[in-house]
Amino acid sequence: MIHDLKGKPEMGPVVGMLYAMVEGNYQRLTSIVAGMTQEELNYKGPKNEYNSTAQLLKHLAYVDLNWIFRIKGEAIPLELEEHYGPMLDENRQLPQVKGIALDVLIRNYDDVMAMMKSLCYELTDKGLTQRVEYENANEATIKWGIWHIADHSRYHQAHINQLRKWFKESSRVK
Repeated sequence: MIHDLKGKPEMGPVVGMLYAMVEGNYQRLTSIVAGMTQEELNYKGPKNEYNSTAQLLKHLAYVDLNWIFRIKGEAIPLELEEHYGPMLDENRQLPQVKGIALDVLIRNYDDVMAMMKSLCYELTDKGLTQRVEYENANEATIKWGIWHIADHSRYHQAHINQLRKWFKESSRVK
């Protein structure tokens, strides 16, 4: 298998490369979580003090959704906000996710990735330098935002891999 950062037809070369990063990281994420049981999906580490894989999957989908609408210059529609959100709970932590099956979490995230792909077909390489609001008073270019989606996924993939390791170790101890 040859790995490359080649975009889809009709995407500009830079947009395509950025999209390929997002798509590649999403494929890697789905392969990491493939076959997880509900128990493992909800596992929060040895002392029950970390975010579960379910929480991280929901978080990643919601953050990516936020970026899609930020890039579009639109507010997230209320029905999507209610379905994917909120970003944080009343304690400023990732919201609890219990009992949602892996296939449901992945299907929801697939829908976000389809929106991302559609958005990238609309973007031009020249438009990637356009600035969007990011974290209150800051700004980011669209180019950086798409890169950030890919980077953020890889960041949490490391957490999921660690949770998987701990889960397997704890299963051997039982």
